[in-house]
Amino acid sequence: MPRALSPSEIEDFRERLCEVATRIFAEKGAEGFSMRQLATELSVSPMTPYRYFKDKDEILAVVRARAFDQFSDALEQAYDSGTNPIERSTAVGLGYETFARSHPEAYKLMFDVSQPNEKNYPDLVRAGERARKTLTRHLEGLRDAGLIKGDPLLIGTIVWSAMHGALMLQLAGKLPPEYDFARIRNEIFGIVANTYGVPAKP
Repeated sequence: MPRALSPSEIEDFRERLCEVATRIFAEKGAEGFSMRQLATELSVSPMTPYRYFKDKDEILAVVRARAFDQFSDALEQAYDSGTNPIERSTAVGLGYETFARSHPEAYKLMFDVSQPNEKNYPDLVRAGERARKTLTRHLEGLRDAGLIKGDPLLIGTIVWSAMHGALMLQLAGKLPPEYDFARIRNEIFGIVANTYGVPAKP
């Protein structure tokens, strides 16, 4: 009979399992993921992962929720580092980029892996909603300060779409060599400022 694990040992194993699963999902997608491969890479029996999770869908939901929470933590920390709306908005934009570069596997799981049944996993729904709020909070601050006009959710979706597309191109090595991401990012912010910014009073 296997030795009973302590609560800390169980938590450590779940953490290691999630780290390995994140890498496999990011590399192979949901269709290419198998519980057997996960067990092999963890050096455990094929049935061991089932002691912790029902199936691969549950594991995918858990690792995606973890990724969204890590992303939100990073953006909230960036927001708190600013002392005014412009500093906060700039910090969030840089925080977004830094997270995608530093955690490419987690970033891919959030936005590049589909999970049609994600509504069945309340913690994933919660984490995804938290992440969406982090993408508009700084824009609400700019609006409340009278620096931009318009719907922060719409503006945030436009900024996110542009940033995400540019980052995915960069991570795939597809950006034109003469245009680094910093220049693309600044152009995105400039377009948003020109479109939604409130002109300064003379």
